[in-house]
Amino acid sequence: MKALSLKQPYAELILQGRKTIELRKWNTKFRGEFFIHASKSIDKEAMKKFNFSELPIGAILGKAELIEVKKYSNEIEHQADKDKHLASAIWGNYGFVLKNPIRITPIDCKGALGFWECQEL
Repeated sequence: MKALSLKQPYAELILQGRKTIELRKWNTKFRGEFFIHASKSIDKEAMKKFNFSELPIGAILGKAELIEVKKYSNEIEHQADKDKHLASAIWGNYGFVLKNPIRITPIDCKGALGFWECQEL
């Protein structure tokens, strides 16, 4: 199954259902279920902003379903979904719309860029 690596706390926010759109600078034709992988790098500012002190990294933490990709053409469109992606436009103009996040027992593994095939499971 495919996987997508995300920095913490964004992987955790998706699993909590608080973040339902993942911003990227690239588009994808992929639709369907994928694993959520927490990369080994974290966003320290976002950890403080969302009141996290420590979260698991370097592991698959759950899965979600990518159902649609939104293209943000301007700042107004981007701001309209701020409560869903919880980020600024610097993260990208493509919004991966997610649903059905499910947490699993963490599985240590290396990540990769883009969607990648997970061999660990």
